[in-house]
Amino acid sequence: MSEALSITQNAKSNLAFAFLFMPKERRNDMVTFYAFCRVIDDLADEASIPLEERRAGLDSWIACFKGDAKPELPLQQDTLNLRDRYRIDNNLFLELIAGCESDLHPSRRFQNWEELEQYTYQVACCVGLISLSIFGCKHPKSDDYAIALGHALQFTNILRDIGEDLDDQGRIYLPIELMQKHGYTEEALQNREYNAAFSAMCQEIAQRAQQYYQKAIQVLPEEDAAALRPAEGMRKIYSAILSRADLDGFKVFDTRYTIPRWKKLVYLISSQF
Repeated sequence: MSEALSITQNAKSNLAFAFLFMPKERRNDMVTFYAFCRVIDDLADEASIPLEERRAGLDSWIACFKGDAKPELPLQQDTLNLRDRYRIDNNLFLELIAGCESDLHPSRRFQNWEELEQYTYQVACCVGLISLSIFGCKHPKSDDYAIALGHALQFTNILRDIGEDLDDQGRIYLPIELMQKHGYTEEALQNREYNAAFSAMCQEIAQRAQQYYQKAIQVLPEEDAAALRPAEGMRKIYSAILSRADLDGFKVFDTRYTIPRWKKLVYLISSQF
């Protein structure tokens, strides 16, 4: 088993799950790209790895993409080969790493939506933009689809993982201005308080995510509809997770919202037609 496949299988991610119905060669390439994303993410925020080691690991990847050093790991060479074979913009990889790199500092806060969306662009939209080439997309408007869906998926993750992020070195991705707008204090957040202010704040995040899901649907070009089936499967899965959290009143301090494997398969299969 290759390193990339092992990393992907162990992650048990919804993103990896969406590769099931891709043609074999493209599926294998997505496995390589997903493994790269997983390694970068772990280097950014895996507390069990010493900070110095994580910093050095990210620097090694940055040097590879900048051409300042030769690949030290097989996955690095495989990812560079992937980039070159599909002629993917090198800056997208560097932007993705830069976004994850900011997670080295768990105390970082976002002042407003603009700052948060710069982060979600880097860690999610760039993933989508890179994936377009591997999926085989040709239409320029697929970029708009990838950007909209990336924001939507990441906002869903941020909302679902509020409690888990607090447990992970006290990470907070909620914009300061959003919390102030609804009168929800950081003390209340640290105390995991459910109240009207928390509910209103979660509703606003959910609405923003839904707006991006709808935009993705609106801008999806018919010419790339077949190539974007894996992404559409992801959209349906994460939209369902968001709806489940909404219906349950966003009990995100006590519940990790997910959907059963069989239902994920239904969403993925339905996206194939």
